[in-house]
Amino acid sequence: MAVEKKEAPLSGADVVVRTLEQQGVKWVFGVPGAKIDKVFNTLVDSQIQTVVCRHEQNAAFIAGGIGRMTGKAGVAIATSGPGVSNLTTGLATANTEGDPVVALGGAVPLADRLKKIHQSMDSVSLMRAVTKYSVEADSPESVGEVMANAFRSAESDRPGAAFVSLPMDIMISPAKCEVLTSPSHSGVGPAAEAAIQEAARLINQAKRPVILLGLLASKPENAEAVHELVASGKLPVVGTFQAAGAISAELFSNFGGRVGQINNQPADKILEAGDLVVTIGYDPVEYWPSLWNRGQRRILIHLDALPADIDNSYCPAVELIGDLAATIRQLTLLIKHMTPDAKMSALLAKIAQDREQLARESAELNGTPVHPLRLVSELQKILTPDTTLCLDMGSFHLWMARHLYSFRARQVLISNGQQTLGVALPWGIAATLVRPSEKVVSISGDGGFLFSGMELETAVRLKSNLVHMIWIDGTYNMVAIQEEQKYGRSSGTDFGPLDPVKYAEAFGARGLMIQSPDQVAPVLKEAFDIPGPVLIGVPVDYRDNHKLFETVNERNIH
Repeated sequence: MAVEKKEAPLSGADVVVRTLEQQGVKWVFGVPGAKIDKVFNTLVDSQIQTVVCRHEQNAAFIAGGIGRMTGKAGVAIATSGPGVSNLTTGLATANTEGDPVVALGGAVPLADRLKKIHQSMDSVSLMRAVTKYSVEADSPESVGEVMANAFRSAESDRPGAAFVSLPMDIMISPAKCEVLTSPSHSGVGPAAEAAIQEAARLINQAKRPVILLGLLASKPENAEAVHELVASGKLPVVGTFQAAGAISAELFSNFGGRVGQINNQPADKILEAGDLVVTIGYDPVEYWPSLWNRGQRRILIHLDALPADIDNSYCPAVELIGDLAATIRQLTLLIKHMTPDAKMSALLAKIAQDREQLARESAELNGTPVHPLRLVSELQKILTPDTTLCLDMGSFHLWMARHLYSFRARQVLISNGQQTLGVALPWGIAATLVRPSEKVVSISGDGGFLFSGMELETAVRLKSNLVHMIWIDGTYNMVAIQEEQKYGRSSGTDFGPLDPVKYAEAFGARGLMIQSPDQVAPVLKEAFDIPGPVLIGVPVDYRDNHKLFETVNERNIH
């Protein structure tokens, strides 16, 4: 008589990996180590691709890019001790930017948690400050629970980062639990009907209502609803940097531009003129209320997944809390078609006229090094619907955020929360995975590039069709300009040269240089025709960068 074989019980690592599969995860990004190697070993037999990175911080950046573009949590994985602590900046960035990420960290066995041994660390406490959810699987029964709740936390309401500590002994031992399946139907509905009606009443009686779009407004499903609201009410609209792409080309005449960091933009005049402001998917970290609403006595309507953080400069009269798209559509039904106010119409007309004039002048800037606006002009031409653009942080980021226009949600990835250096190349790698049929361009300064430049090897290994531009000036220019304005001189901002061509070749990639404005278009075209990652270096003329920080409204100076 044949003896029936019993299936081996699932290990803790099996439950972790099967949860990832159940959640639809396609890739995990990270660096291995002894305390997490059971999970890495189990991933080999799964449907998930393990992408080994050259630094854990960049693994978290790539996972954040996946999260922003898909709405589903990207996954980063690291070993115990410094492996986990290296994730911190990437998770803080994702959490501030509203990008869903689940990070898995190895840990010493439970019995050794309180001992001073190799790579022991209270990683849960460390991560609690920079995530929405930070827990440890502290028993064989808890693995399925903490994994399921990590994904729910990362992806729900305002998305962000979640961290799960996975002790080595829990991963290798039999799991006394199952993989938990997410609810088939979940999520909030539209905001309360009474709140929607009151918001509509206030908007309809306002003379100059203005919409301020934030990061969550740029989610594709929310952006579509925003288009309907703006078109129906003929409402003027401005957006933060992270809301890039939330307005369609058909509504460009209603768009006053982007606001962020410094109150000195044409769109700030639109905000200033409004007697009522409707914020949609806005988080104060995107553009501090004290920079655009200090001292104002006007009605604010807050439409978001979460209640507002009450501030001396941000105290909404009405909050519409719920699913953004559903709430916006119900609000749209109650908004009257407005006759544009003369003052607001004149401001929008002047902005459109100045925008066109600046575009003409930018296309004619022929000096060397290349002026940022000429680069913006050339990049605008290639920002077709089948292109994704990922931006790092620096002076160039302000030129792009203010003057480069996108009409597709989440087409342009911009950071303005933690303003983290080094995000562009990892986000670009993420874009080549999520959007393999698109052209992908990432841009950094020569300072920010070397924060994550080692991942060029990862891009080569993945055969990522990625073009990364490095704007070269030899300084941390954004810091230098502000120091000069404060102290009359800069300090700690200069560094040595970088040769993008040799750097690219050292990693098995291609490197190209742009030396003059007339080379920008042909070099970009050549780069797109080359398979795999390409680095492009371009010396940039930053002599006008001081203008980025000028004419600040005095009431906003702290």
